[in-house]
Amino acid sequence: MVDAPRLFEQGLIRSRLQRAIRQGAEDFLLARASADLSDRLTAVLRQFPTVLDFATPGPHATQALAASGRAETIIRAAPVPEALGQGNFHALVSDIGLLPFGPATLDAVISLLALQTVDDLPGLLLQIRRSLRPDGMFLACLMGGASLTELRQSLLQAESEMEGGISPRVAPFADISDLGGLLQRAGFALPVSDTDRFTVRYANPLGLMHDLRRMGATNALIERRKNPMRRATLLRALEIYAERFSDPDGRVRATFEFVWISGWAPHESQQKPLKPGSAAKRLADALGVAEHPTGETPTGQK
Repeated sequence: MVDAPRLFEQGLIRSRLQRAIRQGAEDFLLARASADLSDRLTAVLRQFPTVLDFATPGPHATQALAASGRAETIIRAAPVPEALGQGNFHALVSDIGLLPFGPATLDAVISLLALQTVDDLPGLLLQIRRSLRPDGMFLACLMGGASLTELRQSLLQAESEMEGGISPRVAPFADISDLGGLLQRAGFALPVSDTDRFTVRYANPLGLMHDLRRMGATNALIERRKNPMRRATLLRALEIYAERFSDPDGRVRATFEFVWISGWAPHESQQKPLKPGSAAKRLADALGVAEHPTGETPTGQK
């Protein structure tokens, strides 16, 4: 078996998250995702005996689960002890790339804004599916590909102008079509994915960069340029950002995108697609139109 390539410095991600929590983490993205999670749990009309909150970088998902009344026992697995928080749950510090549970031991797995930094996401999704009991639910929110597009464009243009080349300064994010395919490959039934794109405004681009540091969300790509950005390049990036992405009042825009994915461990009770030719009613009857054999042109049409 070939190991998946390493994309992120996981130790650096953990240390930056620890620093952000110690200094007072900015959590408005987690709060938004948590509110959306609460709404989604309301629509699930069932109880889950054992639920895992996996790798969420704050206690927000666990709090939403507890408030929903859908989870009887909650296990909170966080990448660093500082992120665990307090509450009525079983705490576990765990590597984000490894799910420390045996087959068919969980009834639901939830994760908010964490899985976009997994080196081997297909492998992790397979671990999650195997850990679920039949008809168990997986629900996660990841940062989507449109996130921070303004910052990425500004940094790339500035680096190209000032240094004659570019390096990955902002990590790439997941694409919704790719994630849907990964759910199917991992063996999930009834896979669903959707997006939530929104804009946050700042007085200047430095405010955005400050918030990213307070989230522990700065660049941890292995292939990133290790030396700090030159001051002249940074100033040019800030100038480009303000020129291209500011509103009439002078404030600048920052795009964020959440991609929500969900799936279920297969179970015989789940809905199955009908076999071809097994429909009980013709489509033409349902639409109230006349049916024409293939190749026949309806009267009055060319």
